[in-house]
Amino acid sequence: MRLRHDVLEGFLGELYQAYGVSREEAEIVARSQVESNLVGHDSHGVIKTADYLARIEKGHIVPGAPFEVETEGPTTAVVNGNWGFGFVVTDRAMRMAIEKARATGVAGVTIRHQGHVGRLGAYTAMAAEAGLIAVMTADSGLGPKSVTPFGGRERRLGTNPISIAVPSGQSGVVCIDMATAAVASGKLQVAKARGEQVPAGWIVDSEGRGTTDPNAFYEGGALLPVGADQGHKGYGLSFMVEVLSGLLTGLGFGIDPQGRHNDGCFIALFDVERFRPLADLAADVDAFIDFLKATEPAEGFTEILYPGELEERRRRAGSLDGLEIDERTWDELARLAADKGVALPAEVSA
Repeated sequence: MRLRHDVLEGFLGELYQAYGVSREEAEIVARSQVESNLVGHDSHGVIKTADYLARIEKGHIVPGAPFEVETEGPTTAVVNGNWGFGFVVTDRAMRMAIEKARATGVAGVTIRHQGHVGRLGAYTAMAAEAGLIAVMTADSGLGPKSVTPFGGRERRLGTNPISIAVPSGQSGVVCIDMATAAVASGKLQVAKARGEQVPAGWIVDSEGRGTTDPNAFYEGGALLPVGADQGHKGYGLSFMVEVLSGLLTGLGFGIDPQGRHNDGCFIALFDVERFRPLADLAADVDAFIDFLKATEPAEGFTEILYPGELEERRRRAGSLDGLEIDERTWDELARLAADKGVALPAEVSA
């Protein structure tokens, strides 16, 4: 099923409103999900809709929840999302952090008690576009886990992503956005929905044996830390992300079998102008990119990409060619829409 991104965004917005979400919040969530599909990260996109709607019905996501600033200083803030949509809460918290960093040079904000926030790169890019260097991490608190520590086979960690974004000139925003696990768990959901195998080194089964069958993850397996045989590096990063996003936020660590998904976030921003002129840094970042892209490609490669370049190319292509939604996901969306009397997009239902 292929749809224009704006049509898909409008449909999702209507679906969320049918579940009691305000138009403003529905548009933010729909736009964030479709953006993930646009840049090629389907695991954080439309495929998550049924999960979010189920969480609304369970009370695990509270549309319209108050945005509560528990403590605040000139450079810091602690935000309680009161179980609102993570997309909505974190968007607002990042805008607050940007204002503080512009005023003082630096800012640090933590967020707790909110739903899934989606791609961290969407938020760090906001800050980089404002002339700031941004660092952001996220952790799922006491919610269900999916990653085993290096050398283990039991789930004890979240995918614990980290994103860093910096402004540049001609290249726009340069952004790294990565799970400290071998892969985001949503990519297993995508592979399962498409009936595909996954690469070796992503998961182990319930016995701790490597496997390429995504179903093994849902039958007691676990994701591995990023790094393959050097997975202690990914595990070390994951450990620190959990400290910043789980312990510093007060969410704690461990696993509560009844725990709801709870993205704790840590944000740190730095105003480039406090260090050197923004235009100078942007020019140097561009020059650095050119230097790296001039590298002779190795066998099997055609070019060198800078962090975030592939996502930007996918965004442009998706905007022109539309987005492909797998049949299982679309059937699920159609069923949910029918339950609430929401019409399918005309170009699909015709």
